[in-house]
Amino acid sequence: MGAPLSIVANNLHEVSVADRSYIFHIPSTSLFERDFLTGDILSTLRGGQSLDRQGLIQALGDRYPEQEIQSALQELQSLSLISDGQPVAESRQPLVFENFPLTTIVLNVNTGCNLSCTYCYKEDLDVPSAGKKMSFATARDSIEMLLKESPDQRRYNIVFFGGEPLSNMPLIKQVISYAEQRFAAINKVVDFSMTTNATMLTEKIVDYLDAHNVGIAVSMDGPAAFHDRNRITVSGRGTYEVVARKVKMLLSRYRARPVGARVTLTRGITDIDTIWDHLFNTLGFHEVGFAPVTAGDVASYNLSSDELKAVFDNMKSLGEKYLDAALQNQSIGFSNLHQLLTDIHEGTKKTLPCGAGVGLVAVDHAGGINLCHRFTGSDLPLFGDVQQGLDKPGLNKFLNQRLERNDAGCNTCRIRNLCAGGCYHESYAHYGDPVTPTWHYCDLMRDWVDFGIAVYTRILAENPAFFSQFLSPRRAQP
Repeated sequence: MGAPLSIVANNLHEVSVADRSYIFHIPSTSLFERDFLTGDILSTLRGGQSLDRQGLIQALGDRYPEQEIQSALQELQSLSLISDGQPVAESRQPLVFENFPLTTIVLNVNTGCNLSCTYCYKEDLDVPSAGKKMSFATARDSIEMLLKESPDQRRYNIVFFGGEPLSNMPLIKQVISYAEQRFAAINKVVDFSMTTNATMLTEKIVDYLDAHNVGIAVSMDGPAAFHDRNRITVSGRGTYEVVARKVKMLLSRYRARPVGARVTLTRGITDIDTIWDHLFNTLGFHEVGFAPVTAGDVASYNLSSDELKAVFDNMKSLGEKYLDAALQNQSIGFSNLHQLLTDIHEGTKKTLPCGAGVGLVAVDHAGGINLCHRFTGSDLPLFGDVQQGLDKPGLNKFLNQRLERNDAGCNTCRIRNLCAGGCYHESYAHYGDPVTPTWHYCDLMRDWVDFGIAVYTRILAENPAFFSQFLSPRRAQP
């Protein structure tokens, strides 16, 4: 008797849509339609019998030719969906970067901000009068460090961050002028982007950003009843009216790229649909993305566990609207689901949760290199500086600590290649350790990814043209 066959449950996720069955192949983040033979093999192995290869062939022999069964079994075993007792766990080799493939540098151009948002995670944030502004020399050295560490990329990104980046507009203009000439001289492409609270936008600034193709994301939390709870001035006044006015001006003049809104959800704010409707339909943002707060410094602003579940339930409700629109070949700009579908469509396979420390680093106002923009001013050690370059041993050690998740339950999780353990900063804020997986999100994220797979499958079955029109071009901005 041969070795008994078994299904490798943590490598497949089955979905049925409109009488059609699909298998989501977890190791490769791929989706394919399940044929009748594959379905019968899986259901037979789930039937409670202990069958080896020959036993399975006998069980199915009255319905399928032996050669077809053999061929299907071979394919399923090659995909690590069926095992004959041999180990099938994915092998994750240690990462050793001699040269980091950096493409993005985030410049913390000013620690000062003209707002005093209650939930702000920035540990180096200052009031406007005490803001520490980055010098042009530090910004220039950051760009040169980027090129020195990673000279072979085709396209690079410079992100302006703060505080409020527009509070150091003179530096932004200097950097853009320098970078445009520097990258053109070596036949490279450079993109610029920023996240702003919009309060300091003027027509002149908007026209400048438009002329230089600077991508813009606006931090805005919805209609006044939500926005003014937390997004307030230093003196405590709500900012909705000024932000809404500036956004309308921005969207009427700016044409370089689609403008998105970034929403922060805090305790008492879970009404995803109302916020999306106001920002997308009333104000006219191209996309709206939601970021729940569960581990902020001030516990009273963190979503409770029940509220966090309500957020994900409401995201799925908005996701149903996204699906209805997609089947009509329209996009409603729900960026959380849009990104998940993009990852599924492109077969994204993450070994690390994001590009922080690999493709992206953030530079603080003094030139210190941070894992990402969220860590500037934190207690997490720096990974070099722009004069001396990256601390490559330190980064390699850190990344491998996060990569090694055998004891964390991640290596057998069905969403491991779409999550990879979750946000470093979320772990740092919640557990005091950036390499600990975000366990408090696990069940909710699994449910969210399952929902995304179901949505993707419906669109694939009923309007596959949506993907080429709305998903694939998304990352190919001019």
